[in-house]
Amino acid sequence: MARKRRLTGEAALDAAYSKTDHTPLLEAWGVDLPDDMLRLALSHRSFANENGNLPNNERLEFLGDAVLGLSVAEQLYVQFPERSEADISKMRAGVVNMYALADVARELGMGDNILLGRGEMLTGGSDKHSILADSVEAMLGAIYLVHGFETARRAVLRIFEDRITTAPSTGLTMDWKTVLLEKLSDLRIPGDPAYASAAEGPAHDQTFHATVTIGDTVRGQGTGHTKKEAEHNAAREAYRALS
Repeated sequence: MARKRRLTGEAALDAAYSKTDHTPLLEAWGVDLPDDMLRLALSHRSFANENGNLPNNERLEFLGDAVLGLSVAEQLYVQFPERSEADISKMRAGVVNMYALADVARELGMGDNILLGRGEMLTGGSDKHSILADSVEAMLGAIYLVHGFETARRAVLRIFEDRITTAPSTGLTMDWKTVLLEKLSDLRIPGDPAYASAAEGPAHDQTFHATVTIGDTVRGQGTGHTKKEAEHNAAREAYRALS
């Protein structure tokens, strides 16, 4: 008996996409998207590369990241007028970091809809933090292109409402050293980050400067009134560099 020929290219894309009913996903997002745009938003590079270098969702991620960042920043600015720029910057990081976005993706049921290559499917790609987070940004990019910024912003504010409201108690106290360790694990970068710090100024009013080195490269620098705060800020900068 002849061996069944494996589909590739657009035929593989159509076949994989049609296996899932995407109605619940669109209902969770509160929008309609045409099939061609939704297919693109759900096409991870692993699937695209395995099927003839089809277009993938990374360009949509780029747009969605900008939509998400501006929408959350504006809402924090308006909702917390007493907070300083430094505070709302930390609060935004607490709302839109990879782990928060991955949790949002799980709540929306994104994992079952993402089109993945065989390798990613075998290694649990549908529940990987990075893939899930990227899928949220790609969906926002698609919504922006189809419906415009205001619709995309409303989707962000509805989906992230609770996280924005609790940002003062989460973003300001986020353990960036732990988050950085988890990021290194996700990226399969061996070894632990190494911190170094130095203090300047009189004993009663010292400023600490810290660096964090990963491998042989300084990835982050931070300052603070305590050694812990300086290392915390250095870890946050390193996380952002790796992201």
